[in-house]
Amino acid sequence: MVRGGRPGGPRTGSGGTRQAAKMPFVLLVVALLAGGLISLLLLNSALNQGSFQLSKLKKETTALTDEQQALQRDVDGYSAPDALQRRARELGLVPGGSPVFLGPDGKTAGSPVVAEAPPPPSPAPSSAPPAPVPAATQNPDGPVQPAASGTPQPTPTPGR
Repeated sequence: MVRGGRPGGPRTGSGGTRQAAKMPFVLLVVALLAGGLISLLLLNSALNQGSFQLSKLKKETTALTDEQQALQRDVDGYSAPDALQRRARELGLVPGGSPVFLGPDGKTAGSPVVAEAPPPPSPAPSSAPPAPVPAATQNPDGPVQPAASGTPQPTPTPGR
């Protein structure tokens, strides 16, 4: 009788064969796990890079939107009727008369008239001295601010 073993004696060769057969499977599992971890790391890095780029683009969009709104305010100030009238007078333009229309048959409706400059405003009677016009007003927070002239002034655009 043989103690501690199987009948027929100990076999050293068969145990080593089982371990050799398991080795490729273990290496395959380790390689799959390592490949999965590496691909997960690369995917996470790509997502982080996209997140940073998205954040940068959002900031740029906000800055461009602010600039567009400032430019739109400038355009609105220049296209206001009183600003257009003031600028036209500075250029020597005068208001036109009633319009003349050309009909489909070639006849004109209305009579053309040469536009004339309106007379300049008459000076006020000089019985009282004119009121002084303030050249500047003092801002309690600091620098001197020019007095309001009643005409729209363009707002400074940030970054220029």
